[in-house]
Amino acid sequence: MPGNIYHVPFSKTTLEFVLPASMDVSTAVSQPFVPLNDFRAAIAEALAQPIGTPPLREMAQAGTKVCIVFTDITRASPDHELVPALLLELEKAGVRDTDITLLCGVGMHRASTHAEKVIKLGPVVVNRYRVIDNEPQNPLALVDLGVTSGGVPVQVHHAAVEADLLIATGIVEPHQYAGYSGGRKTLAVGAAGEALIAHTHGPAFVDHPGTRLGQIEGNPFHQAITEAAHRAGLRFILNVVLDDDKRVLQVAAGDPDLAFQKLVTFARKVNETAIPHQFDLAIGGVGFPKDTNLYQASRAPTYLHFAPTPVVREGGCYIIPARCEEGAGSGAGEQRFLNAMRSAPNVQFILEDARRHGYPPGQQRAFVLAKVLEHAQVIIVGSECPELVAACKMIPAASMDEALELATSRLGIHCRALIVPHALLTLPVVKAVTAG
Repeated sequence: MPGNIYHVPFSKTTLEFVLPASMDVSTAVSQPFVPLNDFRAAIAEALAQPIGTPPLREMAQAGTKVCIVFTDITRASPDHELVPALLLELEKAGVRDTDITLLCGVGMHRASTHAEKVIKLGPVVVNRYRVIDNEPQNPLALVDLGVTSGGVPVQVHHAAVEADLLIATGIVEPHQYAGYSGGRKTLAVGAAGEALIAHTHGPAFVDHPGTRLGQIEGNPFHQAITEAAHRAGLRFILNVVLDDDKRVLQVAAGDPDLAFQKLVTFARKVNETAIPHQFDLAIGGVGFPKDTNLYQASRAPTYLHFAPTPVVREGGCYIIPARCEEGAGSGAGEQRFLNAMRSAPNVQFILEDARRHGYPPGQQRAFVLAKVLEHAQVIIVGSECPELVAACKMIPAASMDEALELATSRLGIHCRALIVPHALLTLPVVKAVTAG
């Protein structure tokens, strides 16, 4: 007997599928909020009345050297609106164009292309201002800022450190390590050197019980990037909270700590949703730009698994539709992830090797994914690189029908299934765990 029709994001469109009527199906979505009616007016208001700082036009003047760190193409932050608004404020303060640097916080991802810079900032901004990428592996591009109280080496791009006024944009949403992204992270990771990224993404941090989605208090990753941002001199942020359709729900500007905390309080109301129990099967949507490569798409099962309680029970299954047209990804971090997954004889080897010897930045994705695969199966649907999916210890499926056949052959047609259309934004929280 046919069941209901469901949809999840897939690349720039959606994937439609039917679940058997025999399945007990639930859906987890972010809480509905009305998007801002006039985003540009809301930005202007946030910049006119920042939280905990004077307005930018009072913080800058002619001769002030400014660096704005913005997110790369893998983030949905609407920098094409945020950055021009910041630039207008700086222009009103008398800051010269030649004294402004726009730094793309790529972290350990590949450098952004000219076309991606235009998408992120708009052609007018790209043509008018100096726009550069972080260079995490270039010692000449970095400034050594010592070691945090927790032993994390801090190296940050010189354009950020040498600025008189350091600003960052960002999006506040659930994050695998930071609890919530945005705030200091665009600068402290996006513009950081490899040493900082390696340490904060290492097995000691990733294995720490405080390093979880939605958790800020007692989170060593969050503490480290907060201290790193303070050392680098981050003074002002302009951040947003989006809904599942990437519409802006709230914007805040000002002090990196206070503005961030305001948006986290709001984001919790949006992103965190209660589910009654663990499930046998979870179907997580990703969509563009995160499903362009396997490195980013693999975040979906790890986000669902490292919610406060894993979304699926021991021995369960995650099904993730992802096109992965860029393969595993071409950046240094993405290639390290691929090599670690592909070269290991099994999942247990990845975990034991990482805990014994550590790993370079990017390879933490292999470690985290292995932690999921130790307890559950992951099926990637519709990938253009099925051989890489298989090499990475996951199961490729050409269609949802094939994926569901694979899953139900193990779990049964009467299994309990959870659909999370936006698995990187929605944080399902189990309120009462039942035996599975």
